[in-house]
Amino acid sequence: MITFIGTNVLVYLFDADAPEKKERALEQFATITLAGQAVLSTQVLQELFVIVTRTLQTPLPIDPAEQVVAELSSLPIVSVDAPLVLRAIARQRTNGYAFSDSLIIEAAVAGGAERLLTEDLQHGQIVDGLRIENPFMGG
Repeated sequence: MITFIGTNVLVYLFDADAPEKKERALEQFATITLAGQAVLSTQVLQELFVIVTRTLQTPLPIDPAEQVVAELSSLPIVSVDAPLVLRAIARQRTNGYAFSDSLIIEAAVAGGAERLLTEDLQHGQIVDGLRIENPFMGG
């Protein structure tokens, strides 16, 4: 199942202050990437870099963070372009999602994902055939 991995899930891979979420994120990431089923977007890469270098309680130095982004760039990546931005604006208008969440949804749909892993949206919700899953809920 093609799975779009949201920024917050990837951030937990590097968050030493949330060990349970880090472990769950590592499990999910390994399973999805080993199966060749992961997809990301340029938005996710950008947000990840900023968060791990500036927002984490123990931030990564720029060089290791750049290496992480370079390695993740080998996965299928949806580029955020003007048409995608316009679709996200339309989704925000019609569905009331935050713009950044709308952009993630649009990138996931464009990337052919059937599942979106994120903490930011309602678990179990289905949007345009895309199932929203919070990987930190339940077991």
